[in-house]
Amino acid sequence: MTKTLSLTDLDNELSNRHIDLDPQGYFIIYLNREARLICADHYSNNINEQGLAVDPQTGEVITCKGSKPRQAMTTYSARTAKELCVKFIEENQPKPISMLDHAAYLGREFMRAEYALINDIEYIQD
Repeated sequence: MTKTLSLTDLDNELSNRHIDLDPQGYFIIYLNREARLICADHYSNNINEQGLAVDPQTGEVITCKGSKPRQAMTTYSARTAKELCVKFIEENQPKPISMLDHAAYLGREFMRAEYALINDIEYIQD
C-alpha cells in the first residue's frame, strides 16, 4: 500500500526537485510592508554547461547567498499577485521570463507573497 503524503510533505518534496534555470534571468521576491507591495528584483544570468548561473564577466558560479553584491536589472512591484503577473506578462517587452515552468513558479510565489502581506506573516521565497 502506498503512503499518501500530507500536503506539506508533498509541497516540500516538490520544492526539492531539479529545475532548469531560465536563460532570461532569475528573481528575488520580497515584501515592502511599509508600502504594502510585493516586489521582485530581476537579475540576469549566464548559464554554464552544468546548468548553473554564472557571472557574465568572470564566469564564476553565482550562489543564492554569496558575498558578492548582485545588481538587479529591474525591480517590479505591485499590490497583488495578479497585478504583478500582468506587469510581467502583458505589459513588458521583451518578457523577463522564457520558460513556462518559471512563469508558473513565479505565479505561485507571488500568491504566497500576497497571502503573507495580507495576513502579516513572514514570507520566504521557495
